[in-house]
This record gives sequence, structure tokens and C-alpha cells, in this order.
Amino acid sequence: MKIQDLLLKDAMIMDLQATTKEAAIDEMIARYHQVGVVDDVNNYRDAILKREAESTTGIGDGIAMPHAKVSSVKKAAVLFAKSDQGVDYNALDGQPVHLFFMIAAPEGANNEHLQALSALSSLLINPDLVTALKKAQTPDEVQQLFSDAQAKKDVEEQAREAEQAAAAAPKAQEQATNSNRPYVVAVTACPTGIAHTYMAEAALIDEAKKMNVDIKVETNGSEGVKHQLTAAEIERAAGVIVAADKKVEMARFNGKPLLNRPVIDGIKKPHELIQTVVDGKAPLYTTDESTASKDDGNTKSAGSQLYGQLMNGISNMLPFVVAGGIVMALSFLIERFVGDQSIWYTFPNQIGNAAFSFLIPVLSAYIAEAIGDRPALMPGFVGGYMASQATMSILPSKSPAGFLGGLVAGFLAGYTVILMKKVFKNLPKTFDGLKPIFIYPILGLLIVGALMYFIVDPVFGMINHGITAFLNNMGTTNAVVLGALLAGMMAIDMGGPFNKAAYVFAIGAFETTQNGALMAAVMVGGMVPPLAIAIATTFWPNKWTQQERNSGLSNYLLGISFITEGAIPFAAADPLHIITSSVIGAAIGGGLTQLMHVNVPAPHGGLFVIFLANNPFGYLISVVVGAVIAGVILGLWKKPLVEKTK
Repeated sequence: MKIQDLLLKDAMIMDLQATTKEAAIDEMIARYHQVGVVDDVNNYRDAILKREAESTTGIGDGIAMPHAKVSSVKKAAVLFAKSDQGVDYNALDGQPVHLFFMIAAPEGANNEHLQALSALSSLLINPDLVTALKKAQTPDEVQQLFSDAQAKKDVEEQAREAEQAAAAAPKAQEQATNSNRPYVVAVTACPTGIAHTYMAEAALIDEAKKMNVDIKVETNGSEGVKHQLTAAEIERAAGVIVAADKKVEMARFNGKPLLNRPVIDGIKKPHELIQTVVDGKAPLYTTDESTASKDDGNTKSAGSQLYGQLMNGISNMLPFVVAGGIVMALSFLIERFVGDQSIWYTFPNQIGNAAFSFLIPVLSAYIAEAIGDRPALMPGFVGGYMASQATMSILPSKSPAGFLGGLVAGFLAGYTVILMKKVFKNLPKTFDGLKPIFIYPILGLLIVGALMYFIVDPVFGMINHGITAFLNNMGTTNAVVLGALLAGMMAIDMGGPFNKAAYVFAIGAFETTQNGALMAAVMVGGMVPPLAIAIATTFWPNKWTQQERNSGLSNYLLGISFITEGAIPFAAADPLHIITSSVIGAAIGGGLTQLMHVNVPAPHGGLFVIFLANNPFGYLISVVVGAVIAGVILGLWKKPLVEKTK
């Protein structure tokens, strides 16, 4: 597939009218919908905004590359848009964006599509091409510029591949090893894998050429791993550059100088990264540490590391929670009509319970894996399993260690492996092969198992029993306060640490008690922010731009679907009004669920699982009251656009 096939002429916007980030996104998506690339505007927009929430795609130098890979995309395409006046896109360099490349990839995109997308992305680090694109006046001119740039790049790549092939010969390899020309290896990766991965690759390769440095770059993109680094190449290299926003295989770099940076640094700071490695200033990476060595203040704080490790467990656990919980909840709905002896009830109920039984072991395992890599996975699984069983303790207990015990098991397993790596780091090299096969698994299992059996399970079993008793016996007043608190937390950061903490607590309570009361509270809390924005933009239109009013309409659907993230763009633009009103409304709605004893035995689904609730009317009232209160506060509090511009 040629780049011209992706750069659709009828999709190009040569005079983008939008002046804000949200408006620019909406204008480009509308054009995609018009030419038949996207059939579900809201679905694609949600994916774009989710990617923007992770980190801006405004990469600097007047360029933005919003991108998403979702089912609503009918064919792979790249929309080129040009804004003469520039758009405040929250770019990394703080400058207005003039050139937009909105990438749309279908979920089933084949390698040909992905290769073309990566090729196009990698061209954008060419400053001459960027300058020429800013002057382009017609779609034909844009296509020709990319065609010429690709042809030039193909010639350069062929020459480089020939050079690398020559260097692979034994004699050439010896010469390269003994020469003064530095050799560096790198890995690039981004969460989506269709843009930044390949731009970072191209930037590093081009900069290395200018610096007279040999480099090989491995990419972890949507096509999978390409140009995979060999053990010999890693051994030969002076150091390693990892420019990635997702997890890559790190154990192979043990003992090498290594820089671990975000993928955007690979695009924007290739000279700095390469020079640091060549100068021997990169810190030594060792798998005996939980993360790479400290890197001039660029490593994450202890709190960020802890949150990332926890989120690794939660993100891997959520499919079990959502799928298992909803299937189990559906079985309860079916039971009302067929009874508890029918296979129509027992079949989905047992499947849901089977999925739910993996909840704590998976959580523990992937917390452990985020800390100690693969050797910690098995001890983490076993520790989590022990936390989920009431009988696996030195003391007879009425309750397992549960969710809290599972969290502790994950961190114990991870840091146990880290400790073992330090203890055995001085073993002779001949024992290196035994460490991951015998030493770490056996000792890890024994140590984690002993800690769980003698300490964690007995202690947290009693704590879990106390929490369960409190939740089952708390009065209405306590329930209302707790429901309001959890629902309010859901609206504070709309997907961030507070939101996740509240959601995880509700899941833990649901898993322990099989009572969905707190699930009802957090679900209402998550629905209120987008619904409040939808209400405010509908009934106070003079306080919002046309693009904001259009976006507000989509929040009706996002809200009832329990997709809180639909409110993020509004909260980012006006955090005081949006977050304050949302927290008030969410807390009131969450408190109402407990006042009316609403129980929703499903961990996701919003209003679409209303008929699974024991009190559907109470559930609906809680959502409506919370959303209306938040929407009215927001609508009355926010100043009209006319006053805002004075």
C-alpha cells in the first residue's frame, strides 16, 4: 500500500477553521465521517480523547498526530489538515499547531496498512518536508510531497541496509568492533504503536547518522516487534536507549548502560539521548533493581512507581471483574424467571463465578510481575490464590485475606524476587541459567507461601472479616456517608488515582460480600460528570462554544454507559467549575443509592444494567438527581461566553 492511498485527498482540510483542541478534533472527525472512514463518530472520538488523556499528541514544531485504532474505523487512513492561524493544542513545546495528521486504523488493520502508517509517521521528523507542507495549497501538492519524501527515504534505507549487511560479515564485524565509531542500540514503543513508535525510530536513526554513530532500533508497534535486537548486538553496544511509553522486555539489558525515557524524548531529544550513551553517562541497568537505575531525575518517584505497579495488577484484573461480574449478574436476572435449578441459571452463574475466582490471583500476579518481572509472576499468582482461600492459613479463619491480602501478596512476591536477585547476583556465571528455572521459582514460592500462611492470611483474614461484618451491619447513616464518599472520589479525577481507588474498594467489597450496594454508588459517581456536562451544555448553550455543545451531546451516551472519561476534555479546560460541580452531584447521587438500598450486582454497564438492580427505580433516581444537581450548579456557576471574553 502506498502512502498516497492513506492520504485521502477528499479527506484533507486545507483551511482548518477550529481554534481550540476539542474543536479541531471534532472538525477532523466530522470530515472522516463525511468521507466514510469512520461510521461511529462518538466511538472514534472517545478513543482519540483517551489517547490524548495519556499524553498530548501535539509533538511540537507545529505538528499534532491524534490517532486511534478502533472498530468504528472502516479503512486505514490519514487525514491531513492545515491551520494557518494555528491551534492551541497543548503541544509539548507550548506552541500552536499548524499541521494535523489524524490517523485512523481499524481494529483488524493488516500489516500492509500498519507498515504504510508507520512509514508516513516516520517521515514527519524531516524538517524540510514539514516546512514544505506548511506552504502547500492543494491536496495534490501534499500527496506529491509525501511521495517524494518516501522515495528519498527508500533510497537511504536501502543504502543503510546494505551497509548493515556488510557489517554483519565476520571481517566487517571485527572491524566495526575495533573501530572508534560508537555503536548504540535502542527500543521505541508507544501504547497505540502506529505513530510515535516509528517517529522515534526515524529520529534516532537520522540523528545517529549526523553524529557518525552506528545504531539499531527495535520497534514495538502494532505490527509487533521489528528489527529485534540480538544478544550479540546488545553485548556489542556501548549502551541502550529505551524510548517507550509501554512495557518492553528489559531483562536482556542487564549490566548495560541504559537510558529509559518516554517515547516523545526519542522524537524530540535524539541527540541528547545518543550523546549521553556515547559519553558513557548513562546509568547502569541491572535486573537486581525493581526498575532501571536512576536517571538524572527523570526516573519516576516512588509514589508513581507504586501506582504504576498497582495499576498493572488492576488493568489485568478488570476483564475478569467486568466479564465475570456481568455474566454472574445476568444469571441472577435469569434466576427470577427460571429458578435456581435450571441450567439456564447454573450455566452462566458458574461461568461468572469461575471468572471471578481469578480476580485476586491475577491482581497479585501482575502487581508482582510489574515489580520483579517474569520470575515474580508465579509466586504472585500463588500468593493471590492463598489470599482468596479461607483455609490456607495457620489459623482457622471465617474469612480469607481477600482483596487486601491479595494486594499485599503481589507486593510481597515482587519485592521477594528483587531481594533474591540481589542476594544471588554474585553467583558464578555458570549458575545464571538456573536462577530463573530453579532458584527464583522454588525459593520465591516457599518464601511468599510462608509469609502468606503464617502472617498475611491470619492478619488480613481477621481484618477482612471485620470489614465484611461492618459492611453487612452498618446502619443507613454510615452507608450513606460511605456511598457519598466513594461516589465523590469517582468524580475527582475521572479515571485517575482517586477514581481507581474508589472503584477498586467497591470491587473488593463486592467480591467479599457479594453485595453490590457500593458498586451502585461508584457507578452513579462515574456517570454523573459526563451527564452533568451534557445537561449544562444543553440548557445553558450561551456559556459554551458550538463545538463544546456538540461534544456535550455525546456525553449523554457516555454518561449512561459509565464512561467518565467523556468529561475529561471539559475538566482539563475548566477544572474548578467542572470538578467541583461533578463531585457535589456525584456524592449526592452515591448517597441516595445507599439511602434507597440500591444493589447492583454488576461491576460495569451504567444504566444498561439497570434491570439487574434490586431497585431499578431507586438506581435511576440516584443517577438523575445527582446529574441534574451537578448540571444545574455547573450551568448557573459558569460565566457566559460574552462575559468570559471581557
